Amino acid sequence: MTKRNKIIYWIATLWLSLGMVSTGMVQLLKVQGEGAVAPPGVYGIKYLGYPIYFLTIIGVWKILGVVAILIPKFPLLKEWAYAGFFFLMSGAIFSHIALGDSVKEILPSLLLLALTIVSWYFRPADRKTVLVNFNK
Repeated sequence: MTKRNKIIYWIATLWLSLGMVSTGMVQLLKVQGEGAVAPPGVYGIKYLGYPIYFLTIIGVWKILGVVAILIPKFPLLKEWAYAGFFFLMSGAIFSHIALGDSVKEILPSLLLLALTIVSWYFRPADRKTVLVNFNK
């Protein structure tokens, strides 16, 4: 892995981790917010039409996903964490689109989705799963 790719990976991964942990904590603490651009707390989840108990589920998943991505080894677990982040953020984006929200409301989820993809793409070889070819 080149030095450039390693820098891109760590910048994207650290920003992704910071974003997921901070929003995960807001969701676990069930922070009240106002306005469609409020953090993804009680107001945001109600605005999107989801039950409040989703905050606990999503908050726990985000924090566990960050732990999985940052700890060494366990490449398959990392793949699952990246997939979870991808589905979570794409779901948030499409929820906002379905409500006709502006780009301003979609941008935070779009940024976290982009960071997920960049971090996944530039991850080092020791953080990737090894595919086994059984046809040999």
